[in-house]
Amino acid sequence: MTRPLPRGGTFLLASIAGTAIANNYALQPALTAVAADLGVPLSVIGLVPTAALAGCMTGFALLLPLTDHLAPNRLVAAQLTALAAALTLAADAPGAVALLAAYLLIGASASVAAQAGSIAGRHAPPGSRGTGVATVAAGMSAGILLSRLAGGTLADVLGWRRMLLVFAVLALLGAIAAATLLPRQRPHSHRSYRATLGSLPPLLRRHPQLRRAVATGGLWYFAFNLVWVALALALAQPPYSLGPTTIGLYSLAGLLGFAALPLTGRLADRYGPRAVITASMAAAAAGVALLVTGLNTPPVTAAGLALCDAGCFAAQAANQSRVIALDPGRSGSLSSVYLVLYFTIGAVGTGLAAPLLSTLGWQGTALTALAALLLAAGYGRGGTRQT
Repeated sequence: MTRPLPRGGTFLLASIAGTAIANNYALQPALTAVAADLGVPLSVIGLVPTAALAGCMTGFALLLPLTDHLAPNRLVAAQLTALAAALTLAADAPGAVALLAAYLLIGASASVAAQAGSIAGRHAPPGSRGTGVATVAAGMSAGILLSRLAGGTLADVLGWRRMLLVFAVLALLGAIAAATLLPRQRPHSHRSYRATLGSLPPLLRRHPQLRRAVATGGLWYFAFNLVWVALALALAQPPYSLGPTTIGLYSLAGLLGFAALPLTGRLADRYGPRAVITASMAAAAAGVALLVTGLNTPPVTAAGLALCDAGCFAAQAANQSRVIALDPGRSGSLSSVYLVLYFTIGAVGTGLAAPLLSTLGWQGTALTALAALLLAAGYGRGGTRQT
């Protein structure tokens, strides 16, 4: 019998998820400053977000299944400590190669954010799994959205190296809280860790709804990353030439998605994830359609980003609750398969942002993201109903 989280445990997991996943995005507003400091082209430093996502995928593949084997307090505390160490290495990086290597480690350690969602879903009371997962997803969305603002502001005030050290301290504080407050109960598993890793690929073949979740989720995460990375690069260049803090302010537009997530969890518990995903994709597509009109009108840009983020975050919370519901006892393994492929597709969007922006311009890049969201909406409506 899985014991419920202690009072405030879901909020702690949401805070941990937000501060951890923020490290994949906080440096984005300062990429031009980092390139100048290290004396390398922006195209090289533009690979930092891709390195973080590649590290995250490694963490999802190798570390997320550990939630089916290790006690939450030990697992989460260990990963947050590793995250603090990786951030310290990045802050001391002498060149681009060292920085990229450090961000591979940062991304792998930041995968603790997904572990937090899996733990919250497993330990949620009956009938409240969607709410628990959505609460952690709200923390993740807050981390993703506010990371650009916090990272850009701290980079302007302290420099990008000291900014990374601030995030390292936050990771250490989270490690202490996790070791103290999270459950000490070790999950019951009939498989060894090695056998668990070997059993991951067959899960995709065994569960059609897992395949559908991967396809739809990957498409909207591709669009999300494509929009945000291209936006940061476009606004830093003429004719806009905005600084990191101003670029980071655009992340506040996504607070609509953060505010909507608690309601998303309740709607997913009541009406099922598919209905929530369909409505969310419609909102995200409408937002990107506004962005296609250009970046010359900040209120329109902010409205487009708000709808895009709200749609993507709400859909992700519903999609992950659907994945966990397939077999709560193997939530870590199922989430591992889902998130590895989800972030693989998202990493493609991150990596293509700079090339597409330089060849197609902003409007062509935004239209590419819109096409991906429309495909996700169409594919997500198919198949059998999954509650």
